[in-house]
Amino acid sequence: MMDHMPPGRPGECLCPGQPAKGWKVKRCLGSSRSWRAGAKSWSPQAPPATAGWQSWGQARPTDPAQGPRGGPTVGGRSCRRPPSPHPGYCGPFLSPRSLWLPLTRLSSRSPSRAMASALSYVSKFKSFAILFVTPLLLLPLIILMPAKFVRCAYVIILMAIYWCTEVIPLAVTSLMPALLFPLLKILDSKQVCIQYMKDTNMLFLGGLIVAVAVERWNLHKRIALRTLLWVGAKPAQLMLGFMGVTAFLSMWISNTATTAMMVPIVEAVLQQMEATNTANEAGLGALELGDKGKASELPGSQVIFEGPAMGQQENCDRKSMCKAMTLCVCYAASIGGTATLTGTGPNVVLLGQMHELFPDSKDTVNFASWFGFAFPNMVIMLLLAWLWLQCIYMGFNFKKSWGCGLERRNNEKAAYEVLQEEYRKLGPFSFAEINVLLCFLLLVSLWFSRDPGFMPGWLSVAWAEGETKYASDATVAIFVAMLLFVVPSQKPKFNFCSQTEEERKTPFYPPALLNWKVTQEKVPWGIVLLLGGGFALAKGCEASGLSEWMGKQMEPLHAVPPAAITLILSLLVAVFTECTSNVATTTLFLPIFASMSRSIGLNPLYVMLPCTLSASFAFMLPVATPPNAIVFAYGHLKVSDMVKTGLMMNIIGVFCVFLAVNTWGRVIFDLDRFPDWANVTRIET
Repeated sequence: MMDHMPPGRPGECLCPGQPAKGWKVKRCLGSSRSWRAGAKSWSPQAPPATAGWQSWGQARPTDPAQGPRGGPTVGGRSCRRPPSPHPGYCGPFLSPRSLWLPLTRLSSRSPSRAMASALSYVSKFKSFAILFVTPLLLLPLIILMPAKFVRCAYVIILMAIYWCTEVIPLAVTSLMPALLFPLLKILDSKQVCIQYMKDTNMLFLGGLIVAVAVERWNLHKRIALRTLLWVGAKPAQLMLGFMGVTAFLSMWISNTATTAMMVPIVEAVLQQMEATNTANEAGLGALELGDKGKASELPGSQVIFEGPAMGQQENCDRKSMCKAMTLCVCYAASIGGTATLTGTGPNVVLLGQMHELFPDSKDTVNFASWFGFAFPNMVIMLLLAWLWLQCIYMGFNFKKSWGCGLERRNNEKAAYEVLQEEYRKLGPFSFAEINVLLCFLLLVSLWFSRDPGFMPGWLSVAWAEGETKYASDATVAIFVAMLLFVVPSQKPKFNFCSQTEEERKTPFYPPALLNWKVTQEKVPWGIVLLLGGGFALAKGCEASGLSEWMGKQMEPLHAVPPAAITLILSLLVAVFTECTSNVATTTLFLPIFASMSRSIGLNPLYVMLPCTLSASFAFMLPVATPPNAIVFAYGHLKVSDMVKTGLMMNIIGVFCVFLAVNTWGRVIFDLDRFPDWANVTRIET
């Protein structure tokens, strides 16, 4: 096809007296060039992909033979069809196939398109506006009221907005007190920086290092598969097994790592069950057709074939099972993390805030006391969650849930074979796995026996003098973490005489279970900074007087029953944590709740314990927690599935926490009495 510049002046159509102001581009798609109508000249553009006219106007192909009735119009006036000066020439109105394009002038954008464009601009500049405009909008707060506690409130509000919107990483936001507290004369730099690596941070860091060793040598996967093989492969048992294993592992390693390890196992089991169902359906279908042919030969016989309806129901049941199996993993990970002090970030934040706000509380909250309070709550909540998932997705059908019938037996066999195959891939117990398991058991036993409360622990033997306790849970965590860098991952070889030349060159002592390179890559260092930022905020609240001011504002709550306060605040935190990080939520709310409880004469733990647990109940949205996002990415779930299931899970969680605090929690932490350590908080200067 020949290339020609359209006749007429630049930017002008061939219709007499009607300049094509609306058209920005005319492209002869059968040609190697296209032409842009500019104010001064026509300029060649990139070659098109297919033949036919393309325009930035409102172009619609019409009848190739007749063209649009009455001819094209421009500005409401009719234009005549122009002649073609060359064979194959693409005029501004005609394609090589004589397709008419109406030359309507480009009108202004419709309201919906204008709104979409405006929203796109808002989305484009949202992060920029939040990051730079928010500090300026809050600046009048400290200009009009230059008190120290107002300056502290300015930093807290700014960090809360940054944490909720995540315009910069959470860990980087957590460093803001180290900058702003000295600049605003709230605390000097030494007082702020010492908050970032406290005893609580060391406890959490030690637990993370042990978790890295467990993950590196696949000990968590071996424990999970062995337990599932023991539980059985019936649907109800399998779901309960998945939930129990996930919750147990989540007590010791991160919720995200547990979910990332368990979901592929669940997916492999579901795929094998689906393949077995498909094979069964193919065999039964052939058998059914054969039986139908034989039955038609008998006189008076009547055959009823219900294949499509039954198949549709079975397909629906399988989808429901996939949803239940995947949801149970992420829910169990969030629930299991609440059972131990190092299982999830909010628990560690509570421990740190207790040490910071109530330094005389000593060891009121330690590993043993927290486990005694939170573990029964975890078990009850896990069972209720299992019953709820059974109810909403499997309908409590005994035949479906407990595996009656030929098809169910085939499914069980398929699932069991998958688990056996995965376990077989791990091979026999390695020397490294045994050593990691021994270190893990040592860690747990030392934590429980340090100061159990109902009997003297090993702490009282040589590490306690009067009121001073030299060893804490952090001491145990760091001790076991250091062991992992010493204990070998292979058996040392003592056969010096029979060694080869290459074996003689290798060092006698084998590599340790962990090295610093692996640890540096696997440990989420941002969490450590996040905890430090929270402790710095708590220190700033006390030093500036903001805690005292907030406590006075909440004195009218004295007339509200304590149980009602606990229930309302737990619901508030459970809703808030759906949109923000659970660690950030706990960090923001706990100092406020501590001040409120002191002002109304209520044991601070009566409010802080349930709110800490409620911060882990982010069940409704895929973006609420990393476990939810991992499960959602596998494609079995819709957002509506998570919302309707997670809403009830939030209610179950708040109910269980309310029950725990008002029953055995009262006994463990003596919640009916206002403690002496809550009367005055010590501020180190």
